[in-house]
Amino acid sequence: MIQLTIQGMTCGHCVMSVKQALAAVPGVDGPVDVDLRSGAAKVPGSPDPQALVAAVADEGFTATLAQ
Repeated sequence: MIQLTIQGMTCGHCVMSVKQALAAVPGVDGPVDVDLRSGAAKVPGSPDPQALVAAVADEGFTATLAQ
């Protein structure tokens, strides 16, 4: 599981956009969890972390790997 912090989300539509973008990355093998309030995203499987960050950026948001 890879954990990300997403910045720039303001509504449920933002969350859905991020979820769909992350789920489309090769290597994701289950449902993606994104929390609007905390900005936390949990991505199951073994996708390339930089591909996840890029997918979020393509939707207009900023993602960083959570520590």
